[in-house]
Amino acid sequence: MEPHRSGFEESVAALIEPLRRYLARRTDPPTAEDVLSDTLLVCWRRRGEMPDEPLPWAYAVARNCLANADRARRRQHRLIVRIFRYDMQPEHTDHVDDSSSELTAALARLPAVESELLRLWAWEELGPTEIAQVMGMSANAVSIRLHRARQKLKGMLRKPGGAAGHEESTEGRLR
Repeated sequence: MEPHRSGFEESVAALIEPLRRYLARRTDPPTAEDVLSDTLLVCWRRRGEMPDEPLPWAYAVARNCLANADRARRRQHRLIVRIFRYDMQPEHTDHVDDSSSELTAALARLPAVESELLRLWAWEELGPTEIAQVMGMSANAVSIRLHRARQKLKGMLRKPGGAAGHEESTEGRLR
């Protein structure tokens, strides 16, 4: 075991429970655990900066990691709202679900390129020309693929259970 690692493990062991309590008072349990992991990773990466009394410093790191998680959650919520508002009739907007798990599952079912196009468009608020630079595509190809991806995602989110694709009939087939 390298010397820096053993010293870090000893000092971080005393930080875990206070950080866990700090985060538990500020967010929901799953987010607190994710942010704790992020915090410990940042502490590891910046272990050379860790002061002799590391708890206040670690609280500052946790506070910043929690702010990052909150920003990500807000971006995800904006994506849901933006997708449902884009080209939809007003009577359909009451179906917006604040739960991000349905959106996360739907994005995971999309092909990776479509999912990334949607994230760049909605979360990073990039236009087709900027997305084209990121993705190495033409702006026209981005516009077409983005339109298709939005339509596919909307369809997935509208369906009960969020299943994608078409239901296939087995009527008239031999098994």
